[in-house]
Amino acid sequence: MSRKHRGFWLLAALGILLDGYDFFVIGIANPLIKEQYNLSATMVGLVSAAAIVGSIFGAGFLGPLADKLGRRRIFKIDLWLFVGGSIACALAPSVELLILFRFIVGIAIGLDYPIAASFLSEVLPKKARGRWLVGAFSLQSVGILLAAVVGLIILIAVYNQAAGQASESQVDLAWRIMLGFGAIPALIIIWLRRRVPESPRWLAQNGQEAEAEAITEELTGVSVKVTPADTEKEIASSEGLQALFQPALFKANMIRRTIFTAVPWFLMDIAMYGVGIFTPTLLAGIFITGAETNFIADDITATEGTAALDIFLPLGFLAAIFLVDRIGRIPLQVLGFTVMSIALAILAITEGLAGGPEKHLALVFFGFALFNFFCNSGPNATTYALPAEVFPSDIRAAGHGFAAASAKFGAAIGVFVFPILMADIGEQALLFALSGVCLLALVVTLVFRIETKGKSLEELSGRSLAEIEPRPTPP
Repeated sequence: MSRKHRGFWLLAALGILLDGYDFFVIGIANPLIKEQYNLSATMVGLVSAAAIVGSIFGAGFLGPLADKLGRRRIFKIDLWLFVGGSIACALAPSVELLILFRFIVGIAIGLDYPIAASFLSEVLPKKARGRWLVGAFSLQSVGILLAAVVGLIILIAVYNQAAGQASESQVDLAWRIMLGFGAIPALIIIWLRRRVPESPRWLAQNGQEAEAEAITEELTGVSVKVTPADTEKEIASSEGLQALFQPALFKANMIRRTIFTAVPWFLMDIAMYGVGIFTPTLLAGIFITGAETNFIADDITATEGTAALDIFLPLGFLAAIFLVDRIGRIPLQVLGFTVMSIALAILAITEGLAGGPEKHLALVFFGFALFNFFCNSGPNATTYALPAEVFPSDIRAAGHGFAAASAKFGAAIGVFVFPILMADIGEQALLFALSGVCLLALVVTLVFRIETKGKSLEELSGRSLAEIEPRPTPP
């Protein structure tokens, strides 16, 4: 890892911080929006899920453009889309338009997933690739913690403790600042990313050998040459999403890789986003049941608890960074899903204990902390890294984009259904159901597992860049 490697890593990874902030700040803003517009549980779900649904389109349908047009070119587009969407959310005149603007923000976030992951996997050395990929995704937890801190500061600022309330205009201003704040770090990242080069592997694959060699020499300080292809062995580049479902593409079963990367991530996000976004709501239900309080006071209390629990998110990522290249991706993912299931079962059990969860606060805190830590030390880290490693270069962004889109589809299900089910079947049944979802993800991981630790991208894909016929790309 050279100094250039570290610099390009940071510039590519910073977009993931926005993912953490924007997807989770809505959980803090929800009570304010609900109060102002008197929203039903269904409308709260739509507001919460809009950005996540947008990310499905950004990652799944637009992500493959990075294979065709290049990683750097798409890097320039997605964050401007995020800035415009965030500002539009802050100015939204109605809930319906807020849902639309949140959808646009989601497109930008989803688009950043496959670009950043593909770029990073293609410039990182194989011995360090796992921990630096996980390190990049760990910035999501920084964004989540930032959301909790920013949300708490805004709530405290608008809440008149002496009067025990906030005015309607203050409530309106508070959630708008929360949603619009994301544009500030996005503008900073746009300015910093102007220095990001194109991926040398993408350049080499697409016939731009001289530029690929120059960038690689800049990264490594070593003189390199792109290996010339044997014209008798040249094979056509794969195209887009359809290549992910071919059973035997260049000696590699793409269907297996697609299932392995998409399904566990889909199932994990049902649990993680459902629990993560609605942690303030869950804590409010546990700690504030039956109390005569103002809704903003409730939101402050719940957000303080959320911020305390969010500390375990970066701690989990630190463990993953330390372990992922030592013990491998699969052991971490298996252990993570196992403990996540146990943690959710603990939280469910507290609902049935004498006196309810409010009488067993230590157990509630332990369950949430256990879930946050092992989610991030396991599947939340590995499901991001694995799609960037197991797919060939010419469909890497498509593969990662499809896996990320599947994940966000799971997140949308969790976020939209969570408040409805919590009202219909109660917190205990819902938590037990999410525990079962984690067990299913564990089974899929074990059946379709592909370990990538210590292997080059060419070993994993079954072919070298020299074998791939360059595809025509726009100037």
